[in-house]
Amino acid sequence: MSCIEYKGGYKYQLKKDYLDQIPIQPHENINTQFITLSTAGDLSIKSGYAWDGPSGPTIDTKNFMRGSLVHDALYQLMRERFLDDNVYRNKVDRLLQKDCIKDGMNHIRAWWVYQGVKLGGGPAADPDKKRPIKHAPKGCL
Repeated sequence: MSCIEYKGGYKYQLKKDYLDQIPIQPHENINTQFITLSTAGDLSIKSGYAWDGPSGPTIDTKNFMRGSLVHDALYQLMRERFLDDNVYRNKVDRLLQKDCIKDGMNHIRAWWVYQGVKLGGGPAADPDKKRPIKHAPKGCL
């Protein structure tokens, strides 16, 4: 039997590489299959990267999409222990707030976005909470 392995929980897939200079600067360059972050804060997210978009009780608006992409990628680096969540999590959450404002989000909504990830985002950054690998069809391990 031919089996597949996959992870769930994603809504969007990046169709063009995304490059940005961000104020998150790790002690060592980070290179993963889809995410690269240099010690100078040069962030690259490769085409094909999948993320779940804005989370929580919110609406996926255009002024939230870029921020959610960067936020999800950086949270992934925390889950995978490339970034220490105790050091970087608040900086990453504040970057989301700033990116949303930069993209035209109302300051009050952006503040609520920050409060939401500050209060509820812990498990998403926790290295012990990686998304499980699933198998299909039935009978595959």
